[in-house]
Amino acid sequence: MRTSLFHIGSLALAALFCGIVAGAPAPKVAIPPGAAVATFAGGCFWCMEPPFDKIPGVISTTSGYTGGTKANPTYEEVSSGSTGHAEAVQVVYDPTKVSYEKLLDVFWHNIDPTVTDRQFCDHGSQYRTAIFVHNAEQRRLAEASKAQIEKTKTFKEPIVTPIVDAGDFWPAEDYHQDYYLKNPVRYNYYRTGCGRDSRLKQLWGSSAH
Repeated sequence: MRTSLFHIGSLALAALFCGIVAGAPAPKVAIPPGAAVATFAGGCFWCMEPPFDKIPGVISTTSGYTGGTKANPTYEEVSSGSTGHAEAVQVVYDPTKVSYEKLLDVFWHNIDPTVTDRQFCDHGSQYRTAIFVHNAEQRRLAEASKAQIEKTKTFKEPIVTPIVDAGDFWPAEDYHQDYYLKNPVRYNYYRTGCGRDSRLKQLWGSSAH
């Protein structure tokens, strides 16, 4: 269940937003030849798919869990905060059409990088932000991007989003995939009620995605 000020930790409320509270995990995503993978944690993974989906050159986005200790974790296990995983999105993209730097820019402008172990109304380590890098070049670019954001930001708070090595990524249950398309009314109600867009506008102004 989603534990936060807005999602008050009941299975009934989880059912309201998710429609169901259990289900089979989505299958692992095949990576086409020549494609690359980026992994980002930005709080609720429902809200991190849409900004990447609209970027030309992005092949797919998958909601899932990473950064934890348990293999094949369920949504309920991750939401309990006991597995160490973060809700994350795996982005498969064509590097000849979109750069990793562009994906980093989209990531930054869709999160609040000033808080630890929470995002907007969602609290807990499972809602932490992080850039999970898959190789040395991604780390170099992520660190450069973070330094540039720190240098040019208009807000006073420091940026606390870490850059860490990517590990196993476990796709979330199928009902979480493309949630904003499958359940647009519930998705928009959650996103608005959680205060995500208002905080993003406060942080990033017109550059919020």
